[in-house]
Amino acid sequence: MVAPFRLDALVPTGGSRSDPRGRKPAAQSRPRSRRRRKGRARLVLLLIVMVLTVAALAAELRLNAPEPVATVKTTMPSSFAVDSPPVVLPWALTGQSAIAVPAIGIDVTSGPETPVPVASLTKMMTGYVVLHDHPLLPGQDGPRITMTPTDVSYFDVDTVEDQANAQVAVGEVLTERQLLEGLLVHSANNFADTLARWDAGSIAAFVAEMNRTAAQLGMTHTHYADPSGFDAGSQSTAGDLLKVAMPDMMNPTFAGIVHMSSVTLPVAGTISTYTPLLGFQGVIGVKSGFTTAAGGCDVVAVVRRVHGEAVLILSAVTGQTGPNVLVDAGFIALNLANHVASAIGATSVVHRGEVVAHFTVSGHTVAAEAAGAADFLSWPGLRAATLLVASRPISAGTLRGTRVGSVVAVLGAQRVVIPVVLHQYLPKPSVLQRLM
Repeated sequence: MVAPFRLDALVPTGGSRSDPRGRKPAAQSRPRSRRRRKGRARLVLLLIVMVLTVAALAAELRLNAPEPVATVKTTMPSSFAVDSPPVVLPWALTGQSAIAVPAIGIDVTSGPETPVPVASLTKMMTGYVVLHDHPLLPGQDGPRITMTPTDVSYFDVDTVEDQANAQVAVGEVLTERQLLEGLLVHSANNFADTLARWDAGSIAAFVAEMNRTAAQLGMTHTHYADPSGFDAGSQSTAGDLLKVAMPDMMNPTFAGIVHMSSVTLPVAGTISTYTPLLGFQGVIGVKSGFTTAAGGCDVVAVVRRVHGEAVLILSAVTGQTGPNVLVDAGFIALNLANHVASAIGATSVVHRGEVVAHFTVSGHTVAAEAAGAADFLSWPGLRAATLLVASRPISAGTLRGTRVGSVVAVLGAQRVVIPVVLHQYLPKPSVLQRLM
């Protein structure tokens, strides 16, 4: 008898048999799946920790970083024209004339210039070259120079030709200062020749140095033929003459000598100045000159109080004619200088407390202001220039009143440096700003 068919006979029992399709029992796969899920969770957690650690480190770096540096924006114009009214000067009706104010850096001529003989105004260059080659401090006498027969021959020639001169004798000893005094005060032509030969070895070599120096000083219309100016070939213009007169008057030894009304020498005795107006209305020099070819010439120097400042003013006049040519030239030059003094203006380029820049950092902007003023003498045609120079990088947290730079203001030859300070505290960035 055949046993009946049972369905349960096809179902494995006891879990000891394998899945007919090769799969493991479900009871074995569940633990491994849980292990995979736990591994992924640990990986995610590790990544989160790493991200948080990096973020924390980044935040610490940002919070401990140096204060940010401010950007700077100037509020000043870099340059501007000075508002000065036109100046009309009483130029000489004949010949040439010019003025100069070294402190402002201006020089103005009466018009187009043509080289003309300038007589003893040549000696301003002679004195300049000698003092350049053999400087003398105030009070110093310089080398002692013994007069030779050649030096005496210079005097003899000048006497015969009716040139300005100072007597010398063979064996007489004169210092460099004494020779310069005779040259510039009494306008002794023979002293010009003696100094030239002593300085350069020969008159020709000295004259060549005079012309080289004139070129260096920008005296483009000037040529010298001798050291005294007696030769009509020694020619210049009023404007050019002031280009050597200015550095001459900056030399205290030269300025002190031309301020003398007379000098006393061993053989020549006491000899007086030929500068006609020396001492009159504050005239302190410089040099006069006359020859038939040159006419009357004068360069005048005065010091005038202008807007509270002592200002040196120079004027030059050439080519005057008439019975009193030196006096006429002197008065024209003095009148020019006086008009210049009254025409010099004053202008303020920078005011105390003026905002000259803004410093910006982390959204905060603070003004910086000038701690002083730049008040200048002015003249028509000049332009003022200003420049902000930062002293160092300015960081957030800088205190009010801290110097953050300087304003350099320039007008002509005038230059002023003014401190610039913060108007108020420059705030630090917030914690949130640092973290952003």
